[in-house]
Amino acid sequence: MPAVTFIQTDGTRQIVRIQAGASLMEAAVRAGVPGIEAKCRGGCACVTCHVYIEPHWRSELGAPSAMEESMLDFTAAVDARSRLSCQVRVTRACHGLIVQVPAEQRVLGL
Repeated sequence: MPAVTFIQTDGTRQIVRIQAGASLMEAAVRAGVPGIEAKCRGGCACVTCHVYIEPHWRSELGAPSAMEESMLDFTAAVDARSRLSCQVRVTRACHGLIVQVPAEQRVLGL
């Protein structure tokens, strides 16, 4: 099982072993990773599972879909590393992936 490290803004690290095929969000919620609210439970409808992943992982994870890109426009702290963890499927090659959790899951305008 791939090991993925979730890092909080204070530097706290949590290593989570994830079954290949699961989403980062599913694994984070199961492991109790703070800051991954996932209010829509993976429906790509709420942006409360927003995370940061370094762009060099795109070759393994794939680029965000048009729907994900559209939803990311609603998060307050979006940048080139932004992904919705519900849309990122883990593969065996994700072993060593580092995921940064934003300081807060805030939707623009709220």
